[in-house]
Amino acid sequence: MDSRKKCLILQLTLFLWVESSAQNKDQNVTCRLLRKFNLTGYVDSENHSMVIGGLFPVHYRTIPKIDPDEEPESAMCEGFNFRGFRWMKTMIHTIKEINERKDILPNHTLGYQIFDTCFSISKTVESTFVFLTGQEEYKPNFRNSSGKYLAGIIGSGGSSLSVASSRILEVYYMSQVGYTSSSSILSDHFRFPTFYRTIPSDKIQTEAMVNLIKHFGWVWVGAIAADDDYGKYGIKSFKEKLERSNLCVAFSETIPKVYSNEKMQKAINAVKSSTAKVVVLYATDIDLRPFVLEVVHHNITDRTWIASEAWITSALIAKPEYFPYFGGTIGFAIPRSVIPGLKEFLYDVHPSKDPNDVLTIEFWQTAFNCTWPNSSVPYNVDYRGNMTGKEDRFYAMSDRLCTGEEKLEDLKNTYLDTSQLRITNNVKQAVYLLAHALDRLSRCDVPQPDVKCSQIPNFDPFELMIYIMRMEFTTHDGRKIELDRSGDVKNGYYDILNWQMDDAGEIAFVKFGEYKFTSSKYELVLSKNSTLFWNTESSELPDSFCTKLCPPGTRKGIRQGKPTCCFDCIPCADGYVSEKPGQRECDPCSEDDWSNAEKSKCVPKLVEFLSYEEALGFTLVILSIFGALVVMAVTVVYVIHRHTPLVKANDRELSFFIQMSLVITVLSSMLFIGKPCNWSCMARQVTLALGFCLCLSSILGKTISLFFAYRISKSKTRLISMHPIFRKLIVLICVVGEIGVCTAYLVLEPPRMFKNIEPQNVKIIFECNEGSIEFLYSIFGFNVLLALLCFLTTFVARQLPDNYYEGKCITFGMLVFFIVWISFVPAYLSTKGKFKVAVEIFAILASSYGLLGCVFLPKCFIILLRPKRNTDETVGGRVPTLDKSIQLTSASVSSELNNTAESIVLDE
Repeated sequence: MDSRKKCLILQLTLFLWVESSAQNKDQNVTCRLLRKFNLTGYVDSENHSMVIGGLFPVHYRTIPKIDPDEEPESAMCEGFNFRGFRWMKTMIHTIKEINERKDILPNHTLGYQIFDTCFSISKTVESTFVFLTGQEEYKPNFRNSSGKYLAGIIGSGGSSLSVASSRILEVYYMSQVGYTSSSSILSDHFRFPTFYRTIPSDKIQTEAMVNLIKHFGWVWVGAIAADDDYGKYGIKSFKEKLERSNLCVAFSETIPKVYSNEKMQKAINAVKSSTAKVVVLYATDIDLRPFVLEVVHHNITDRTWIASEAWITSALIAKPEYFPYFGGTIGFAIPRSVIPGLKEFLYDVHPSKDPNDVLTIEFWQTAFNCTWPNSSVPYNVDYRGNMTGKEDRFYAMSDRLCTGEEKLEDLKNTYLDTSQLRITNNVKQAVYLLAHALDRLSRCDVPQPDVKCSQIPNFDPFELMIYIMRMEFTTHDGRKIELDRSGDVKNGYYDILNWQMDDAGEIAFVKFGEYKFTSSKYELVLSKNSTLFWNTESSELPDSFCTKLCPPGTRKGIRQGKPTCCFDCIPCADGYVSEKPGQRECDPCSEDDWSNAEKSKCVPKLVEFLSYEEALGFTLVILSIFGALVVMAVTVVYVIHRHTPLVKANDRELSFFIQMSLVITVLSSMLFIGKPCNWSCMARQVTLALGFCLCLSSILGKTISLFFAYRISKSKTRLISMHPIFRKLIVLICVVGEIGVCTAYLVLEPPRMFKNIEPQNVKIIFECNEGSIEFLYSIFGFNVLLALLCFLTTFVARQLPDNYYEGKCITFGMLVFFIVWISFVPAYLSTKGKFKVAVEIFAILASSYGLLGCVFLPKCFIILLRPKRNTDETVGGRVPTLDKSIQLTSASVSSELNNTAESIVLDE
């Protein structure tokens, strides 16, 4: 049966005993305990107004009962705790200090009654009942064995012990002030209405641990806790806050209160097998010691331990022989203080002062490893579980007798070490908290208007609670103590310590920061100049992760059924990047950027357009310029030979218009080259459309003349003359109409430069958004209509006899024009980017070169190389139109029409 069940049975037995005694009171039946509890401690109640109770773990544990069939009796204790003995002496020293002061309780003095809890719930419950009833009474009377009034209790030395005692004391509204009970469960003032403390709640310490873990970048942390209220509630709060911070618990194990090899090995195996290099240990030094021995036995190194305040400065753990395993430990400690006069008081101890002082005798025997004469007090008993799981008892009995002349100055133990007075200072403040509350009660310094004044020692226990709940006072070292409604301190700080080895070979607690807290604010302050010791092979800050941080260019991928810290690193998709390590999601690049090959950075996209610098663009520019030069060369030839029959044939002005339009169309292709901008997008299609419109309308003027000539030759009728002005008028009407449509196009829905990212995400294709497709179709549809009319009229008139047949040349030119642009459509639709523009330029140049070659090169050949054929007789001169025996030619028709126009002008 474990200690907790024993405690519950004991509480139930005592409760039934008290109830039974109360029922028999009227029958004058006197009840008494059959046995007394085996308690040790100190008492001083004579000549004092009231007493304050104290509960301290002067021993590590109770001696377990070997034979379960024996009659139950109060257990004995073993394992002398120098640290708990110092706490007990500190309470006595503080009460004596208060009694000597004139500003606190000037008309009253305080006594004390202190018991050893042996760090066990059973002894704590026994001590609590003795505080309420003594060892003789049958009902609670709030007085100790000497009959003095019990004002309150300091204790009990551990969270589980305080929970056990507080559940009994709350029934009688007896105030209890804890000095080392930090469990967050005790903050529940509904369940523990009479409990107060001078140590911060574990909810603050766990918050501090998580912030420290985040500061060092650890994400994968193990957790081991004692199997009691302190460990369980502390680690529960820690895990909740850790998970809220998106950090993970690698494992969570408990250290058994009663040694169990199976449970201990489970915790050890969790530490050894886990990839977590950082482990939180949430336990008291007494509970932790067996685990420490197991760590040493299994030679577990290369771990960083995070300590709670209960063991970070404990001499039981901080031993040089443990440093290879626990060196570099970091943890949180209660602020250190210097207590004036305490060191001298601690040295003022000797067994000869009181032969009945069993605790002092045991202290002396244990400290000096000797036996006090005529003493039956045991000492140096170490009871624990060994590494094999068997329970052994080790006795280091010495045959040497104590002389009494041993010097405390020669000792090095926790009791006399006043360099780390942390919990010890909390004991002092706990006593002062009760003393200040009693002082205010004695002076009737009521905190509320409806509170009645009471007198010492005639007051009810709950009346003192009113003063404690609103207590504020300043300590001897200038710190302000203030409690909130839950009985917790409202503000303060933790020291953050690092275990290092000093020059003397002892463990030094090096402070490298503080964790400050108030009721509404937390702040982690670390020293920038401190050098930390890390117990790793490289002596550098350790890493602790389930999966190594994903590098830039990847993102975290969740592993099903695993903690969030265990993940796969998945490469970012194209167009997404992760610039920082450990990103959960990849960030999309902007519209103008694209991910690099490593997916770690957004870089500007490749810009694509047909530029002048590249070979294709340069070639097209050369072809455009060459075409324009050729056309101008033809124009020069025509100008020089403008009076020759071949140039004059079929309206030379229209020929000049065609040449000018071909220069425009050829040079307009250069507007398609280079980086598009709004003006070039508007200019290129309009320029091309107007150039072709002028060219085709001029050709249409020529082909209509040929058409009329063909009709005359077929009908053998009188020449239906067409005045040359009508040809120019056709050109003017067509060009003006085209200009009107183009103007509306540019005004209403003009083309704009457009960044096309659809074909290839890695590129930005600069091209023109043509705006209104309807207007674009209308513009070039009109040109197609002109081209079709030109082709039809020349095709009909292709049989006109002539030495130089211009109709056939125009027919072939229009065939080339149609073939080029019909081929252009599928080629244009099947290409993307700059090649799409190149296809359009090729179509423009090809059609322009086709018209130039078919219409003008044959004439230039005759003019330049066959000048003898450039005569009226060869080309076809003017003949009488009524002579039907002479067949008309295109040249003669043209000449006749021209002469007719001249005669009309002269007649007018």
